[in-house]
Amino acid sequence: MDASDVIFLKQHLIDPEICIRCNTCEATCPVAAITHDSNNYVVDAAKCNLCMACVPPCPTGSIDNWHTVPKARPYTLEEQFGWDALPAPLSDAELAEAAGGADLAILPVAEPGAPMADLDPQASTFRSADWGSSVPPWSAAHAFTNLYGPKAPVKTVLATVTGNHRVTAVGKEYDTHHVVLDFGTTPFPVLEGQSIAIVPPGTDAMGRAHHPRQYSIASARNGERPGYNNVSLTIKRVLEDHEGRPVRGVASNYMCDLKVGDKVEVIGPFGASFLMPNHPRSHVVMICTGTGSAPMRAMTEWRRRLRNSGKFEGGKLLLFFGARTPEELPYFGPLQKLPKDFIDLNLAFSRVPGQPRRYVQDLMRERAADLAPLLADPNAYFFVCGLKSMEEGVVMTLREVATHVGLDWETVGTALRRDGRLHLETY
Repeated sequence: MDASDVIFLKQHLIDPEICIRCNTCEATCPVAAITHDSNNYVVDAAKCNLCMACVPPCPTGSIDNWHTVPKARPYTLEEQFGWDALPAPLSDAELAEAAGGADLAILPVAEPGAPMADLDPQASTFRSADWGSSVPPWSAAHAFTNLYGPKAPVKTVLATVTGNHRVTAVGKEYDTHHVVLDFGTTPFPVLEGQSIAIVPPGTDAMGRAHHPRQYSIASARNGERPGYNNVSLTIKRVLEDHEGRPVRGVASNYMCDLKVGDKVEVIGPFGASFLMPNHPRSHVVMICTGTGSAPMRAMTEWRRRLRNSGKFEGGKLLLFFGARTPEELPYFGPLQKLPKDFIDLNLAFSRVPGQPRRYVQDLMRERAADLAPLLADPNAYFFVCGLKSMEEGVVMTLREVATHVGLDWETVGTALRRDGRLHLETY
């Protein structure tokens, strides 16, 4: 369908009641049609080509909303920024009025998945998000999602804080905490790689209830303490924004200051693709920075428990973990105690006085001889988690490693995405 033929379009909208502001959609969109402010994530109808690339990765389903609107008068960004809930769809009478009383049945409508010609700017540069998979490994366990949330039968569940421990050596201002939440007898099944969202108490400057904040689960599927219905989170206290301006993160400071016995409102769980493989001899390569270590800790702990039980023959575990200094690396001490024959540990520090800056990409290049065979091995899975700024460098390094040994990246990268072997979760 040519864009000039279109009278109506299915405008892509994000449901603000369900959205957990995880930034997955904005990071995935190939045409930069999605943006956000302090209130909502929104879609620019002038840029959106209805390609659907952002829909599968969304952990909540908030992205999968489409309202028929006149092409000439879609919802503006300003309108979407102000929403607390999606507006009701336009009625047939309203649409007919917008079309001058014409028969709606015969008017062309631009549908999702059928992009209009003049709204299809294709990026020619390398985009790391294009290579991340939205399907789980074939042997991953079944993930339960969205059991609790604004549009679920039960809106939230109360969890009890049973532990809150600092897991970095730096002082209070930039500390990272390991927080344990217990759900008692309330069902809350989770898997390594999934996330939950915390609902901070109180309201924002506009008097609206705070939006939920998403955190990756740092514990194994059978609990932070084996056999208990609890989870752990890795949370860094936020005291400045991405531009370095002072700001107190609402949820991070709330969580870091919790005391044992406090109650916390939780929704979720979320995520059905960033899941570890479960078949014997499967390899797991984990690449992370800072609190992006949370899902990697969960995966490592589950494999450790399986190994100790003697009931699972695991493949290689490789961890590439970056931080500014050892003092700012979460779980630095416990990491040193893991058996060398269990996990291949590679640590990079970028701000150690008197030392050259080293990043996870540098370590990956140094280990290229070990990574290259895994890129070609259908039993090897790659998980990337951390700051958004690391993602492109990591994926480009994987491409570099593959190319250096004569592998065709288009073939390898396509297989990684298609088979659920390369997963990106950055923020």
